[in-house]
Amino acid sequence: MKEVKIGILGFGTVGAGVVEGLLKNGELMAQRTGIRPVVAKIADLDIETDRGVAVGKGVLTTDALAVIDDPDIDVVVELVGGVTFAKEFVLRALKNGKPVVTANKALLAEAGRELFEASAKSGAGLYFEASVGGGIPVLRALKDGLVGNQIQSMYGILNGTCNYILTRMEREGLDFDTVLADAQRLGYAETPPDLDIDGIDTAHKAVLLASLAYGAPVPMEAFTIEGIRGLSHREIEYADELGYRIKLLAVIRNVDGQVEMRVEPSFVPMDHLLASVNDSFNAVFVEGDVVGETLYYGRGAGRLPTASAVIGDIMEAAEGKGGVCDWLLHNESLPVRGAEDISIRCYLRLSLKDQPDVIAKVAHVLGKNDISIASIMQKEQNAGEQVPVVFLTHKALEKNFAAAMEEIELLDVVDGKPVRLAIEDFE
Repeated sequence: MKEVKIGILGFGTVGAGVVEGLLKNGELMAQRTGIRPVVAKIADLDIETDRGVAVGKGVLTTDALAVIDDPDIDVVVELVGGVTFAKEFVLRALKNGKPVVTANKALLAEAGRELFEASAKSGAGLYFEASVGGGIPVLRALKDGLVGNQIQSMYGILNGTCNYILTRMEREGLDFDTVLADAQRLGYAETPPDLDIDGIDTAHKAVLLASLAYGAPVPMEAFTIEGIRGLSHREIEYADELGYRIKLLAVIRNVDGQVEMRVEPSFVPMDHLLASVNDSFNAVFVEGDVVGETLYYGRGAGRLPTASAVIGDIMEAAEGKGGVCDWLLHNESLPVRGAEDISIRCYLRLSLKDQPDVIAKVAHVLGKNDISIASIMQKEQNAGEQVPVVFLTHKALEKNFAAAMEEIELLDVVDGKPVRLAIEDFE
């Protein structure tokens, strides 16, 4: 029976989960693969706190480089998080010819090309299944199960914190700030929560999905990014009335040979599978030209779901299977569709003065910018009050919407800032 010695950098929540999973099912994995995984070294700045798992004497150390440079270590697992030290550790391990497993989506999204090229140069694999969707094996599906497909589109709910907040806002009629505070108290949201609620975490994961699907490292700036910060419960209510739910979506689409990439809160039809993804769950909806539509669903974060994906990568590395870096360097770059040229439908909510011709004035601005109205919904108000009016549009270019919003804000019949959200019809 072959033994593979594993060195783990970072003994936090996920690191402890990885050790727990390896100790619990190591023999099962050995029976299935003929390889026995052995936790040989664990590096962390804190080696005193009890993580709830027992490790052998001499396994724990505070010296990460001693783990990376140990000739007996076969696979290095990077779980320290962040970018600076993690990047140094990964590059050093790859230079030493050791395969690296990581769950660090921020590192890969921001320094992916350098890391993938280092992996290709050294011949040591770089594995990162756990970086997208926690325990959902969506990257492995793209690499293996869908290898015979051109990926036409991917739509992802990739941040459990945002999905939890939106689900509770809808179910309980609560406002954004109340649910966010509760999510922080319960440990679903970080303090500060910026990476989650501003869409950055979702974009990090979407960068990796797009890179793998289309064969070139995608820079973060290729994505337009908008989060759910301050989303009004009124939008949740109107979405429900109109037959939609609001989800923070990563949208990746191949449109006429160009790749469209964006992250934003979007109206999702209630009869679509993604509309039923609630609470802290994640899902990725993938359409290939041969397979058609597929859905990957599960826990997007957490100690054991993420550990499950890390362990899967450890065993793949232990079996000598290459990482996915060849895929990620297949093309030098991607033909990216600029944000201004993306064509979308939109939900617009305006607060209008209660006087004749106000809707006509708004319609004139929209028409002047080549935006066609699909429907209008107006709530009855007492005379003299501001009237909330909702417009649903047909598809139009993003640059036309941007120009129209600037004009509409300046109209003397409009009170306050207009609200605009994308409508995703999955066409």
